[in-house]
Order: sequence, then C-alpha cells, then structure tokens
Amino acid sequence: MCECCSFFKTGFEWVGVLPVSGKSWSFGDRCTNFCEGADLENKHVVIVADCDHPSIAIEQAVLKDICPDIPWLTCKTEDQIIAQCADGEGIIIMYAPMTRRVMEQLPRCKIIARYGVGVDTVDLKAAAELGIIVSNVPDYGTHEVSDHALAMMLCLTRKIAYASSLVKRGEWDFRLMHPIRRHQVQTIGIIGVGRIGGAMAHKTHAMGMKVIACDPYANPDRIPDYITLVSLEELLKQSDVVSVHCPLSESTRNLLDEKMLRLMKPTAYLINTARGSIVDEVALDKVMGEGKLAGTALDVLSSEPGQSSHPLFKYENFIGTPHMAWHSEESAQELKRKAAEEVRRVMLGEPPLYQVNKF
Repeated sequence: MCECCSFFKTGFEWVGVLPVSGKSWSFGDRCTNFCEGADLENKHVVIVADCDHPSIAIEQAVLKDICPDIPWLTCKTEDQIIAQCADGEGIIIMYAPMTRRVMEQLPRCKIIARYGVGVDTVDLKAAAELGIIVSNVPDYGTHEVSDHALAMMLCLTRKIAYASSLVKRGEWDFRLMHPIRRHQVQTIGIIGVGRIGGAMAHKTHAMGMKVIACDPYANPDRIPDYITLVSLEELLKQSDVVSVHCPLSESTRNLLDEKMLRLMKPTAYLINTARGSIVDEVALDKVMGEGKLAGTALDVLSSEPGQSSHPLFKYENFIGTPHMAWHSEESAQELKRKAAEEVRRVMLGEPPLYQVNKF
C-alpha cells in the first residue's frame, strides 16, 4: 500500500481508487497518485486524451513537478473521454471530440489544450458556459504551413509533379508543360490573413506576385500595404492562385462551394492547407472534371485519412499530402512544449496565453 494514498501494488501494477472521484484506475508499473509522501495539494491531474506522436516526453518534462505521471490515452469517442478523463483538471487533445455532453461530465476540468491551431472539434460556447478554458497553439507552425503552401503553389504553377511523372515515363519534352507563366505577372488571392496567411502573403510578395486577400476579421490598419483587401467574389475572379488559410467554423464550412469555385479562372490553381471542409470536395470534383481549374493541391480533406478511392485523386493535376503542412522536427517539439506550458500556467493559477474562448 502506498503510504500517501489508497493505492496498492498487485504484481507489477499499482491499482486503487482515485481520491477525488472514487474511480478505480491502473497506472502501470508505479503508483502515479503522487506517492512517496508527495504533497497532494500541489499536484494536479493532467491527461493526454489522444495524441499520435511517438512519445509525450516533452509534456512530461514540462509538467513533472505538478503532475508526476500523465496518463496517455487513445480516446476517439465521446464515451471514451467521459469514461477515462473524468478526473482531469487539464486535458490535452489532438482529435478527441470535446462536445457539450463530454464537458458536462468533466467536473474538475479547468483547461482543454489542443495540439494545433484549429479548435473545430471543441464546442467553444459550451466550454465558456462551463468555465473551461480552451487553448490552442497558434504560432508553432507558421513558417512550416506557409512554406508548404508555397511549395504546393510552385509545384502546380511550375508543373513540377506533372513534369516529373512524364520524365519517369520517358517523355523528355518541356513543351508538354505549356503553358507556364512567370510568377511576377500573376496574382495570388489569400483567404484569411492571420499568422499563416500573412506569412504566405509576405513570401509571395517577395517573389513579385500581386497579393490580394479576403478576411472579414482583418484590421485594415494592420495589413501591410502590399496586400489589397477585396471581397471573396472579387478574389476568386481576379486570382491566378487561391490559397486558403482561414479557420473552419460554421461560417466557413463549404465556403468554396460550386458557385464560388465557378468564379475562378479556368487557368487558376487552388491550394488548401487549412481545413478540408472549407472546400466542398464534391463541387471541386465536378469543376475539376469539367476542366474549369488548372489544378488543385490539398494538404487537408473533409474526411481523414484520405482513401485511395477519393474522387480527386484521379486527376493528373491534383497534388495531395497527408495533413503534414504543419510538420517539421522543430515545430513538433514546439507544439508539444507550448500545449503543456499552457496547461501548466492554468494549473498554477496563471493566465493562459492562447485562450480562444473568452469568458
């Protein structure tokens, strides 16, 4: 029996009853209920509800003095979160659905921190009403995502992927790539000029492209003078490249539907590194099938992982990557550290840096 709690060792596992909820729990090869005389008042229950990273060593290092052991779970459904995370004061999530129903069953929860920028899997209104802070990590992958979008643009506009496929088939003829246009005579339209969209604007402006943007939340006084704000309709009509960088919300779901996609030039390219459901993929398939777009590059899909039978995958002028725009060795480490640091701040009574649901 552990001297400072009700846990006892059976074989190689410590099992027992959590002091707050009375629920039984097994914690592996040692007591994680802050044993060996630990001061329970200074300890907190932090849970990683789901995470597809190879380890949570960074999170453990950040939180070790206030949460010696962090349960690393694989919750995918509401019921799994309710059953396994009820004692969590801080819950770190990746894809886990945090609905009102779930959060109402998390009586001790003070903060939900998401690995990433988007928080579309969290009911922000319900969280605010329940007094639960929701935080993201908005600045960890700005360079990576904008670099990825830029790479996708160049791959399309310079027809690199298409040319490579022809060369591998023995067709060595640059004329097969006609037409290719100079970037300095082209216009890029950026939907959403937050951190990532702004970085994309900066990089494409440096290439000599004309930059226009649409963002109803942008402060015109803080927009660089090389960006011209226009309506979404004008952006789609004028742009040679459209790059999506807005968050997914009810107002942006299927923002680029068939009507909007048909406003684009048939010589234009579409890039999406934001969220899959911003683009209506059924409509995009129809427009692509009619040859009304020069090409598309998507890092995100409405349903992930993408299946080989996805209708867009059949097009030679389609480029897809597996939701990897955010990733680099450095960004992955920064993401994990900042998510854990945000939880730590709240556990210690400090204000969070990245709260997205103000209340």
